[in-house]
Amino acid sequence: MDQIKTGALIRALRTKHGLTQKQLAEKLNISDKAVSKWECGNGSPDISILTELADIFGTDVRTLLSGEIKCNESEVGNMKKIRFYVCGECGNMITATSEASVTCCGNKLAPLEPRKAGEHEKLKIENTGGELYITSDHEMTKEHFISFAAYQNDNTLMIFKQYPEWTMQARLPLFRLGRLVWYCNKCGLLWQPVREQ
Repeated sequence: MDQIKTGALIRALRTKHGLTQKQLAEKLNISDKAVSKWECGNGSPDISILTELADIFGTDVRTLLSGEIKCNESEVGNMKKIRFYVCGECGNMITATSEASVTCCGNKLAPLEPRKAGEHEKLKIENTGGELYITSDHEMTKEHFISFAAYQNDNTLMIFKQYPEWTMQARLPLFRLGRLVWYCNKCGLLWQPVREQ
């Protein structure tokens, strides 16, 4: 940790949130001299208050320790590039339209790499007159199941939560282009075109 960079970031975040050194110190039950010391680069926050400090500023401990906020460049809203993250502990699913630092259940998550589904893995798509009915013969037990299915194109993302021991199914409006993406807790993230393009 670079004390000068971390101190400068704490000062910037404090002023951004409209807090004086004294107000920040009161929130943390420390002296305002300690805050001043950090901001001058002559010391750093004790590890026991880093999480609380990060919460006050709406950031994370890693950002405070690095002393810099890394901003992503705009991806101009292309939903085809969306990244899916799934927690192996609780099954939580998170999406991001650009690079993100994602953690869940104490684990840092990496974006999943989708692979094109093989013929025997594809979801069944049926046109039911104005909408598409999506089903699968995929196993749906507590040990092996599809946890979500999603439709995605360049400006739309629709996610359909699935549950173990239920039949995998979803209904969506009739789209000409796009792809289906789904996550199996054993097979990973798969995709297939809605229509061959």
